[in-house]
Amino acid sequence: MVSAADIVRHYPDDPDGIEWVAPQPPRPITVTAHDPAWAAAYAGLAARVRRALGDGVLALDHVGSTSVPGLDAKPIIDLDLTVADSTDEPAYRAALEAEGFTLSLRERAWHEHRVFAHAEPRAHLHVWSPDCPEVVRHRLFRDWLREHREDRAAYAAAKHAAVDRLTAAGGGSGMDYNALKAPVVHDILDRVFRAHGLL
Repeated sequence: MVSAADIVRHYPDDPDGIEWVAPQPPRPITVTAHDPAWAAAYAGLAARVRRALGDGVLALDHVGSTSVPGLDAKPIIDLDLTVADSTDEPAYRAALEAEGFTLSLRERAWHEHRVFAHAEPRAHLHVWSPDCPEVVRHRLFRDWLREHREDRAAYAAAKHAAVDRLTAAGGGSGMDYNALKAPVVHDILDRVFRAHGLL
């Protein structure tokens, strides 16, 4: 059972906590208008994950900004996959890689998070164990943004401002991008948590 305290806890990015398995080549960070085709791209990717793992898929969700109609986003599909044990890579890694998902990184200290990258359509498949608070946060944030136009607009503005700052500075990493938009994300999440009685 996930506790409210775990759900509302903000975890800062920790570059030292990332174990790169297959680093992705650096690309400029871009934010584009929402593309309705992202929903179909997710459906196709999800079908391949389910084909690879069958009953090993305990939960699978389209999360992140591409899952929110009307929200500007990086054109990368985010999927949250829950398996019985994310540390048991032999139970799922080979099957996912046979479907074109490549293990990119491990974050052992952050819920034993794993990320698989997919090239086309570009996607990040996030692998978690059951009762992970981050999965709950992702769903709450997605569902809130789907229903609240003003927060969608504020989040989109924060994304574009972050890209503008990185461009002016000559570039930056995904963590740099996340840090620049974090204040707005935390502000929205605080409203989400309060609305759900978690704070």
